[in-house]
Parts: sequence; C-alpha cells; structure tokens
Amino acid sequence: MRTFTCPECANLLFFENSRCVVCGTAVRYDRPARAMVEAEDSHGCANAELAGCNWTAAEGMLCGCCALTRTRPDDGDDRALDAFRRAEAAKRRLVYQLDDLRLPVTDRTADPRHGLAFDLLSSRDRPVTTGHAGGVITIDLAEGDDSHREAVRARLDEPYRTLLGHFRHEVGHWYWDRLVADGPALPEFRRLFGDERADYQQALSDHYATTPGTAWAESHVSHYAAAHPWEDWAETFAHLLHIRDTVQTAAAVGVLVAGDPIEPHRSTPVDAIPDEHGDDLDVLLATWTPLSRALNQLNRSMGKDDLYPFVLAPRVHAKLKFVDDLVRPAR
Repeated sequence: MRTFTCPECANLLFFENSRCVVCGTAVRYDRPARAMVEAEDSHGCANAELAGCNWTAAEGMLCGCCALTRTRPDDGDDRALDAFRRAEAAKRRLVYQLDDLRLPVTDRTADPRHGLAFDLLSSRDRPVTTGHAGGVITIDLAEGDDSHREAVRARLDEPYRTLLGHFRHEVGHWYWDRLVADGPALPEFRRLFGDERADYQQALSDHYATTPGTAWAESHVSHYAAAHPWEDWAETFAHLLHIRDTVQTAAAVGVLVAGDPIEPHRSTPVDAIPDEHGDDLDVLLATWTPLSRALNQLNRSMGKDDLYPFVLAPRVHAKLKFVDDLVRPAR
C-alpha cells in the first residue's frame, strides 16, 4: 500500500487513521483522489461509527466501499458488529488495492445480476459458508476472531489464513467471470490451470477426503489450489495481490532488502510510486523473494510463524504471470 500524509502538517498517516496524531487534524480517505483529505472539507461515510469507516461518502450516505455490503449484523448484535468492523476494515484494504490496480469494481446498482456485493454474516446462530456465487461474496464474520480462525487453520492444516486473504480469494472468483470465462484467455487458462468444467463439488469432496502431502507444491501455490481449477485461479489471484501489496508497501516506506533490484520510493504524492513495480512480473518476484525471506526471518525473531510460508515453484510463476497479464494489461 502507498503511504499517506496529513494534508495539514505532512505527518505520515496509516490508511486507517481518522485523525493526525501530530497536529490533531481530522482526516478521511477520499477514494476518487486516492489521498487523505481534511474531514471538514468532505462528507464522511455514514458508517463512521458502526464500521469504523474513515472514507468520504460517495453519492449517497455511504462510501463506495461500505455500499458494497448487502447484508450485515443487526444493530443490537454487539458481538457480531465488532467482527463486522474488522471485516469492513479488511474490505477497505481490498477495494483500495483493486482501485490501485485499476480493476473494475462494479456494484449491484450498475449490474443487478452480476455486480459485486458482500454478505457479512455471523455464524454464531446459524451456519455460514464463506464463498462466492454470482457476484455475491459471503464472509463468515467468525474469521475475524483470531482463536476461531487459528483453530480452523490448524484443523485444515493450512500454513496461512487471514480475513484479508479470504476477501482477496473470494473476489478472485468474481474476476474469473470477468477476465477469463467465455473469453479469449480461456484456452490458456485451461492449459495452465486445468479444465474448470470438472465437477466442482466432487473435486472439493475429494480434496477434503485426502491428506495434503507435498506433490501439490510442484504446480500450485497452496494445497487448496490443487482442489479445482477455479480454486487454483482464486488462490493464485489472492497471492498476486498479497505480493503486489506488500512490495508496494515496502517501497513506500523505503524498505530495501539485499538482492532487491528496485529502488525504494517515498510516496508523498499519490503517484509517487511509479508502475515499474508492476509491469514486469519477473522483476516483481525478484523483489519479493528476498523481501519475503527477510520478513520471515524478522517474524521468527519475534517468536512468530513465517509471514509468508510459501515457496513459489516455476509452474506457479507461469500461473502468476497469466493472472498478472489479465489484471494489469499493457497500458
């Protein structure tokens, strides 16, 4: 993510800030400007209290990100609303990155049948399955609870599981419909990922009935990616977003790791980080490899597990390039 500065004193701001800690200026993130602006010069999102939203409102009372949420917990459900706030914070990071990549974020108003919408539901009283169907992304708000998410991660023997990762994975399914399905990229997709016409439910049943093993690592970014070509795409899409966001953040704050071929940039203006971070995937991955290793070492020094517990095989590189070419076409 790019860095932001206070419009009054130029102090460094986090993306989640609603007030500058140095001069006290109230700020909001303005989506069209992709910058922090003074709150008194803008109209805030109506979800400022409910969802902790620090974005300016769009045409209505809500910002463009909050307006994507179709279903949320009831006002009186305090426990679920706490989880809802965490989910909306992750969704704002997702939407910011999609905007930064210039990917279309079409809502249900613009496309009532296939537009993007989010159902953020609590599984405390009824089962909720995180997933995507016809543009509607359902997120189990329990994924925002660290103990629940860690228990599920351990039960499924996953090396990595985060709320933001869920959003990136599920929105990847939506973009498959827009970037691949029935289009010119479909034959190459099938060559790299496999035939998506294979029975999806049977593939998932087979996946959960087997132990992970290690063979999947030769051609997939994760064990779950090996379940079905659709899941392979979504996992690869999510990993591309993980990598791009982290490399961009490192550049924005001036982090340079030995072996990293890209010079760091400090991002005071919105476009201070040029697109050289994204136009060549080989350069991006050459940056990411030493950076991810350094981040893993730092995590271990703090007694934590690896931040990025994956090794990207050459066949995964080819899949990442396929996704990247669709996500960032020649400009």
